[in-house]
Amino acid sequence: MSRAEDLGETLAEMDSLTIVCHDNPDPDCLASALALERIAKHNGVNETRTVYGGEISHQQNRAFVNMLNIEITPIRNASITEDDSLAFVDHAVPGRNTQVPSSIEPTIVVDHHPDSDVETAFVDVRTDYGATATIFVEYLFDLEMAVATRLASALLFALHRERLDFVRDPTEREYEAALAVYPEANLEMLEQLYGSAFSPATLDAIGHAITSRTRRGSSLASSVGRTTETDALPQAADYLLNLEGVDTVLIYGIVNGSIRLSARSIDPRVQAGETLQKAFGELGAVGGHHDMAGGRIDLGLFADVAGDENQLLEFASTRLEKRFFDVLNLNNEDE
Repeated sequence: MSRAEDLGETLAEMDSLTIVCHDNPDPDCLASALALERIAKHNGVNETRTVYGGEISHQQNRAFVNMLNIEITPIRNASITEDDSLAFVDHAVPGRNTQVPSSIEPTIVVDHHPDSDVETAFVDVRTDYGATATIFVEYLFDLEMAVATRLASALLFALHRERLDFVRDPTEREYEAALAVYPEANLEMLEQLYGSAFSPATLDAIGHAITSRTRRGSSLASSVGRTTETDALPQAADYLLNLEGVDTVLIYGIVNGSIRLSARSIDPRVQAGETLQKAFGELGAVGGHHDMAGGRIDLGLFADVAGDENQLLEFASTRLEKRFFDVLNLNNEDE
């Protein structure tokens, strides 16, 4: 029996399903949720809902949700209990990168990230895949399900944004999955999504990162300051990775009462996820792939400076950058 058929059998035993996106969901997570909803209904699940934590602040992600009419509810407005059947998509571990309490375990997990060690009724974690959406494309075709324009468009955009646009080690599977859904996708809609404008807050955050950067060798660390736009951090990281001679970037900033981190690397000698884990693992929840990673450090112990923005940013710039460059053995190098 294929993994798609195993998933179908697991779903067939449910009357309802809550699909949980990770905090601040991106197109890979959102498209995967949409695909799972389609598969669930195909297998007789009467009621489905999709929830998320954090914010959808990236301008493309907001446009993605609106243009594809994705119904998604903030976790704070959803009543989730241990009796609910939950599915985690694009993340795996309860209490990590999700606002679902760690005591509530999912029934279904589909993910492609490393460090996703979890045991439950159905688990499909493929760390050799470049996107969770790729796994769902395979499910849909294994189950011989028709992929309508809305879902095909969502999956194609997700595949591009997750891997193909940045040539971040896409596997052959990502190209095969994109080719599989391409014929049904609405290309005019995708063109509109790519043309989504920056929000003023995101532009301000990227500008702050440009002017506050610190460089050691081919690595760079920079602050976006205090912002409400969580997704401004990976956007700033992507942008600064284009700087000549730079191959590894750390962006940090204060977002809604915590320090957020985003890292990128195109240096094959640097594993971004491991780098953040070594530098900040004892301080908060961090992790990711070898080429992209992220995390969050709650202010907690630093409450004595939390109310003073200047002191807090000074703390971040001195401590976080030192830890980052120490792990890379670069603190003795000049810019």
